[in-house]
This record gives sequence, structure tokens and C-alpha cells, in this order.
Amino acid sequence: MEIEIATIGGYEEVGRQMTAIRAGDDIVVFDMGLNLSKVLIHDNIQTEAMHSLDLIDMGAIPDDRVMSELEGDVQAIVPTHGHLDHIGAISKLAHRYDAPVVGTPFTIELVKEEVKDEQKFDVENDLVRMQPGGTMPIGDHCELEFVNVTHSIIDAINPVLHTPEGSIVYGLDKRMDHTPVIGDPIDMKRFREIGREDNGVLCYIEDCTNANKKGRTPSEAVARRHLKDVMTSVEDYDGGILATTFSSHIARVSSIVEFAKDIGREPILLGRSMEQYSGTADRIGAVDLPDDLGMFGHRNSVDRAFQRIMDEGKENFLPVVTGHQGEPRAMLTRMARGETPYDLEDGDKVIFSARVIPEPTNEGQRYQAEQLLGMQGARIYDDVHVSGHLRQEGHYEMLDALQPQHLIPAHQDMSGFSGYVNLAQNQGYTMGRDIHVTSNGNTIQIVDS
Repeated sequence: MEIEIATIGGYEEVGRQMTAIRAGDDIVVFDMGLNLSKVLIHDNIQTEAMHSLDLIDMGAIPDDRVMSELEGDVQAIVPTHGHLDHIGAISKLAHRYDAPVVGTPFTIELVKEEVKDEQKFDVENDLVRMQPGGTMPIGDHCELEFVNVTHSIIDAINPVLHTPEGSIVYGLDKRMDHTPVIGDPIDMKRFREIGREDNGVLCYIEDCTNANKKGRTPSEAVARRHLKDVMTSVEDYDGGILATTFSSHIARVSSIVEFAKDIGREPILLGRSMEQYSGTADRIGAVDLPDDLGMFGHRNSVDRAFQRIMDEGKENFLPVVTGHQGEPRAMLTRMARGETPYDLEDGDKVIFSARVIPEPTNEGQRYQAEQLLGMQGARIYDDVHVSGHLRQEGHYEMLDALQPQHLIPAHQDMSGFSGYVNLAQNQGYTMGRDIHVTSNGNTIQIVDS
């Protein structure tokens, strides 16, 4: 059976992930993501109202025209998890394919939100929920499997396409967390089983975000302990304390909410995406948040919440806000510019439970936000966080478990691939033979007919 892999997006940057696997006449698409930094550099842009071709020209979503070169029919569109760099283009591209979108329950709920907000295209693809550990047939000869992984969002999986020529494991995005705060640990037992099946792993496509960093990525339990230590240390402060983190990081948000109550403050979630992600997770029972937790996304309701905080005393509340990357329209940036009823004062504490995404736009915006906060007198607690991506020792462990014949580095640019190429070479792989460093819009023939 011919096996061909189209590396459509996410092979020159962090963002707009999209990969297609053709096995004979059947095609599976993994991820359809957005490169948010290409959107943020424009003022007041609304992607919901934009045409896909304009977003492709901006470099914001994958250029999927290479799909016309694949001879077969798309059987499934499979987002690995609910981050926008993996689902943010589904509302723009999925309608081109007569195929269901198959994902875990939380991921599908987030896809539904994206589709509901879409203003340009009618996206009528079936939305199919499949649990980690589940399988479904792809055509007559292949099978799709979801393997549970841990990441900085709940309900993340690595999909595996089982073909007669061997398995193709799509390894975006994960960390090796054996003590997650929410959900099950990474299923290393299943990865080892897949690596030792009769035909083994034909190809492994791997997220290289932290491949240049030594050691292993700590568990979310480590971030939780760090967060508790920081928040307990400011328990006696009688002014404003606020926190910011990834809205999609449900485990982190739930920890902040818990520790806010422990130090005698009422947590309130503020910002559209904060309300969307936590509200969705709570509604489907993926997290147990307090019944009285306030969540506000619309500008007027957010400002009313800020006014209530000021009226009743900042020392009684802990706002959890969007804006950890310094996004211009996010809550924290508006607060830093003095555009909300919340008055930042000398000594107020701002806890960044997130690292800046290593990309120039984000780094510049985050720097500007921190400077504005400093000008208001705020004291910053930085980097109360652990990454959602494997470091080098995790990569070695995955290679040992899967023992793949071929490797394709992804989710980075060329400099970001270098660490992964080096460690793969240490394991006996060779550039040009079984390590395939590629770029967006290419196809790689793994098996000829």
C-alpha cells in the first residue's frame, strides 16, 4: 500500500498545524490550526468574518491546496486537542472535505464553538466524539486509534493510523506526565505495545517545541505546588492580587481557583476565552468548579465585575484574567493601560502562571504588557508554570517505546528542529534516510506501491 504524508502547516513555525496521511485511497487529516501571531499583529481583525484565502495569504491558516495532489478521499479530520493552533482553521477549511471531524469530547465542544462563531462558511461536517483508547475504521484496510496523552489542556490525544504497512503516530502535542492534576496519565504502555506490534511504527511525526532543552518536563503537579507556594506567600497582602494563565489550561485555572479560596479571596474568571474554556469544561463535567464561581466574557459584564471588586475591596477578590502573552485586547493588557474600572496600585501582585510563547510577536507584546504593569506599580511573579511539551529525555523515551522506522520533526522552524535531529542521530537515525526534515506544502512518499 502506498503511504504518503503531506506536511501542510506547522513545519516552519509554531502554529497552523495540519498534516495529511494517505494510505492507499484513504486520507486522514490531522489538525487544522491557526497561527495566532499572524492575526495579533493586525489591529481589531476578526477572523470569523474573513475568507479562508485571505487568511492563507496572511500565513494565519494552512495553505491546503497541496491536498489536490493526493489521490484519495478524506475519511476523517482529526484534531489532537482544543488549542487554536490545532483547531482554529477547522471553521475555514473543513467544509471543503466530505468527512467528519473526529475528536475527544472536550475538543469537539470547542470545535462546535468555533463553527458557531464562523460568519463566512457553512461548516456542516459531522462532529464525532471518540474517547482516548477508542478506535474507528478508516476505509477497508486501516484503523484510527486515540492514545491518551497529557498536555496543557485536557482531553489531548495522539492519534495513530494503523495501516498494513505499519502504524503512523502523530505525536503533537504532549508532555510525559504521570501525575496530572486532571485526567489520566500518559498511556506509555499503549505506545510500547504499538511499537512492538508485527509491523511496528512506520513513521513518527513529533512535536519539537522543547527538543533543544535538556532533561525532562516536570509534571503539572509541580506547577501546582509552585503556584500554591506563591499564592500562600501573598496571603497577608491587603491589596490587589490577580493571576493570568492560558484560558485553555483547565487544570491550572482550577488550581488558581482553589488556592484563591484557601487564602480567603473570591476568584472570578474574566475574559471571553476564560469564560469559554472553563464554562465548557464545567458544563460537560470535565472539571468540578465551584457552583458560585463567577465567569464573565463580555466587555460590559467584565467591567461590572471589576467595578464590584473596587466597590467591595480588592483585598477580597482574586481576578483570573486573560492576557498572559500581552495580547493587546486581553483583560490584563486593558488593566495595564488603565482601561478598566480596576485600579492597579503600588505593590499589587500579578501572577503569570504561563511562559511567553517563544515567538517574536508574543515576546514583544508580553514585554510591553509587563512594562505597562510596572509603570502602574504592579509587582510581577513570573513563570509559575511548567511546559506542555516534551524535553529531550521525553523524546528519548518515546523513541525507545515506538522504535519508528521514519521520523518527521514538526511544530517548529528549522532552528527548532535541530535539537530533535541531534538526539535522533544519537539513536542511530540519519538525515535524508529516515529523518525527514521538511517544510509546509511538501509531500513525503514513505512507501511506494
